[in-house]
Amino acid sequence: MSQINKVAVLGAGTMGSGIAGVCANAGCQVLLLDLEQSACEDAKERLVAGRSPVVQDPDILDQIQTGSFENDLDKIAGHDWICEVIIENVDIKRDLLEKVEKIRSDGSIVSSNTSGIPLRDIYRDMPQRLQQDIAVTHFFNPVHIMKLVELVPGQHTRPEVISTLSDFLGVTLGKGVVYAKDTVNFIGNRIGCMWMLSGLHIAEQAMRDDNLNIETIDALMSAPVGLPATGLYGLVDLIGLDVMYNVGKNLEVNLPQNDIGRKYVNFTDGVQNLYDRGQLGRKTGGGFYKLTRHDDGTKSMEVFDLRSDSWRPAEKVTVPDNEDSISKLFAADTASGRFVRDVMTTTLCYSADLVPEIADDIVNVDRAMRWGFGWKFGPFQLIDQLGVKSLTQVIEEKGMLMPKMLKSLLDSGATSFYRSEGKEFFGADGTWHAVSN
Repeated sequence: MSQINKVAVLGAGTMGSGIAGVCANAGCQVLLLDLEQSACEDAKERLVAGRSPVVQDPDILDQIQTGSFENDLDKIAGHDWICEVIIENVDIKRDLLEKVEKIRSDGSIVSSNTSGIPLRDIYRDMPQRLQQDIAVTHFFNPVHIMKLVELVPGQHTRPEVISTLSDFLGVTLGKGVVYAKDTVNFIGNRIGCMWMLSGLHIAEQAMRDDNLNIETIDALMSAPVGLPATGLYGLVDLIGLDVMYNVGKNLEVNLPQNDIGRKYVNFTDGVQNLYDRGQLGRKTGGGFYKLTRHDDGTKSMEVFDLRSDSWRPAEKVTVPDNEDSISKLFAADTASGRFVRDVMTTTLCYSADLVPEIADDIVNVDRAMRWGFGWKFGPFQLIDQLGVKSLTQVIEEKGMLMPKMLKSLLDSGATSFYRSEGKEFFGADGTWHAVSN
């Protein structure tokens, strides 16, 4: 098959309903199934609700038919793309896909929206037909706003499956498609979670050694380094410590034994204390930050001080002009400079050591972090902005191993990962390639 017109979405949660909504917006006929049909009907109502609804025209909802797994799974026959979007549990996913395989039409495409379970674990010992027709299509929430979709083939996936999905996701749905490999957490979550989990460890050390507070850390981990305004702790509050805990446990099981990320998969004692008492973030009314709405209509923000184990009023922090960029911070002999150097050197080196393990090239890595995590610049673009010489100096001072892509770049005599105004990139093969659209 070469065209997708009919889509079956299995799972009507926030992600599944979002995928159903954007497909309906694009003119597709959609079948949305869950354990109970009522959950799908509720999901349809949510698609046209809120300040930024997924579906702007309520009439489009007529293109979304609903049902339950028990009563309506046989209706997936004749659908071009079947997208599984259920709970992140490999056994439950496998059970559902075994049923799907018996019903779906020849040539139909099956995908999982898993955010980090290796695809090979999902299709292991399944029929060859499924192994040839399956891929990962990892969307990011909210689906109608976030540009990124990670597209991951399995070992036996037919090339036409990937090309058909790429065309549909990129052209029909207008998404930014990046091509990842079947490794734990793929690209965005592999690097993004490393930044967050290592950042929590390094930040607490900076609190002890240099008396930095959470507000300053978040101010530094935002605009000065080209990251979203939530910063580090604000983003963890948004995601939730429960999710971050599960991410860490997944990484602990699936990361390669020699992966440096292993040292950060468990929470620090301070963060673990918050997790243990259910102080998970926005979803529980407060995590590291707590917004209080008062009877007179005013609001106040508090921050949880990990050193005193108590709440206090949040401070407004302004980063000085001489520390308002990653280059200035790397050069600064200050508490802020030391913290940023530690966090970003760890993250940038980690990224530069993962190509070609998680993706064939640096462009897919940079796009994943820009489109999925809202970074202004991807890791390799940040290295170029910072200067290879500056990063190399920090690596040598810290006695760190030189990451593979950085070593290859230095051995070639090149001084940046991009050239010709960003139109060419340095490849894992040591030669220059054109950046594709």
